[in-house]
Amino acid sequence: MLVFWKERLVILAVPKTGTTALAEVLGPKADILVNDPPELKHAPLYRYNRFFRPMFEKACKTDDMETMAIMREPVSWLGSWYRYRRRDFTRGKPTSTHEISFDEFVLEYCKGDRRAFANVGSQAKFLEPRPNGTKVSHLFRYEDQSAILAFLQSRLQIEVTLPERNVSPKMPLELSPEVEAKFRQRRAEEFALYDSLG
Repeated sequence: MLVFWKERLVILAVPKTGTTALAEVLGPKADILVNDPPELKHAPLYRYNRFFRPMFEKACKTDDMETMAIMREPVSWLGSWYRYRRRDFTRGKPTSTHEISFDEFVLEYCKGDRRAFANVGSQAKFLEPRPNGTKVSHLFRYEDQSAILAFLQSRLQIEVTLPERNVSPKMPLELSPEVEAKFRQRRAEEFALYDSLG
């Protein structure tokens, strides 16, 4: 999470959407940079609403902070998690995707009670508006990097060039049509939110 006080902007770090690179480039300009623990670095909107927003409003006497976040196409997002959990040091761990096909990974993700290797959260849940009206002010598709950079450069008044960081190992991934159809049906909220960003 990155907080820019004068610019009244909070960038929420949705996992696997390039936020490590954002933190590296924008961290020196940020007034607050949360790198650890992961529960705060990747604080979803509901955690921001519960802890950070009240702090800004009560301690700092401001209620005009806006939030920004990035969402990745759902199949691509799961593909990134799958590849990330195939790194060598994960071998033998419950979160490892070694010896598991991408189809198996996605099918496990579709379950309510997932095994550790497919327990990677939900972008839709991370970004879900709160009952009190708190929602992400500026939500971008990961695949539209030009829009992300244009917004940041305009809002922060700096040039932004993002390096590749924390990149999952490259490998070809194919999801069978049957499994993709099941994923779209079981996790329709992920696709509905992504499609709404048009």
